[in-house]
Amino acid sequence: MSRDRAALGAFLRSRRNHLTPSQAGIEAFPGARRVPGLRREELAVLAGLSPDYYSRLEQGRQANISDEVLDALARALRLDEVEHAHLRDLAAPTAQHRAATPHAPQRPDPGLLRLMQTLDHVPVLLLGHRGEVLARNALLPEVLGRPLEPGSSFVRFMFQDPVARERIVNWTEFAAATVATMRREIARRPYDNGLTALMEELRASDDDVARWWDDHAVRDYASVTKRVEHPAAGLMSFNIEIVCTPHDPDQRLIVYTAEPDSATAHVLPILASWNAAARP
Repeated sequence: MSRDRAALGAFLRSRRNHLTPSQAGIEAFPGARRVPGLRREELAVLAGLSPDYYSRLEQGRQANISDEVLDALARALRLDEVEHAHLRDLAAPTAQHRAATPHAPQRPDPGLLRLMQTLDHVPVLLLGHRGEVLARNALLPEVLGRPLEPGSSFVRFMFQDPVARERIVNWTEFAAATVATMRREIARRPYDNGLTALMEELRASDDDVARWWDDHAVRDYASVTKRVEHPAAGLMSFNIEIVCTPHDPDQRLIVYTAEPDSATAHVLPILASWNAAARP
C-alpha cells in the first residue's frame, strides 16, 4: 500500500468511526457492532457504493478514484469543506503531489510584508507552509515572550518551548488546531520530507501531538481566539485573523486583533512603547 493510499484509508476509517448511524440518518444494520461508528457496509450504502469497492478504498487497494465517488463519500460522512478538500488531496495521484511540491525556500511575499508594516499597532506574523517564521513585527515577540526570528519554527515554539504553554492560556485548544493544520499541509504536499520529518519528531516526543494526530482531525488556518497571560500586562485576548494572497496561498499573514476599547486594545500601545524604548 502506498503512503497516499494508507493515509486515505486511515482518514476514511477515522471519519466513519466518528459518525453513528443515527447521526448519518439511517437505521443501524442488525447484528453485534464492533465499531463505535458506521460499519463499512453502512457507509457503502450511504455513498451508493458496493461494499467490496468501499473495502478496497479503505484498504488502499483502489488505484483510481473518481471525483464523483469522493463527493459521494464526503456527503455520506458529513465532511465539512476543509475535510472534503483533504479527502481529495489524499486521493490525488502520486505524480500530481510530486509536481506540486515546492523545492525552493519560501521568501516573504512583498505585498504581505507591506501590509504587515502598516499593522505595527498589533502583533503580526508571516508564516510559511511548514509553520516557519518568514517575518514578524516588533510587537509579536513582546506579546509571546520569544524573539521568533525569521527562519525559526513557530510549530516548534508551540510544542517545544515551555514559554508557549505558560503564556498561551488556551494552549491545548490552539495546539490541537496546529496539529490539525499541519496534517492538512502534509496532505497537500506528502513528499515534502522536511514537513513530514517535523511532525514525526513532534509525535515521537509529545504525547499530546501523537494523540491529536491519531484523531485524524484536519483544519485549515482559521480565525480563532488566543488568550495570552503577559507577565506585566496581564490577561490579553486576541482574535486571530488570517490573510493570504491568491497568487501565493502557501504564505499566511497572522494578525492578532483586539476588540475596540477592550483591556487588550488599551494595553497594546503601552507594550509597543516599552518595545520601542528597549530598542537601540
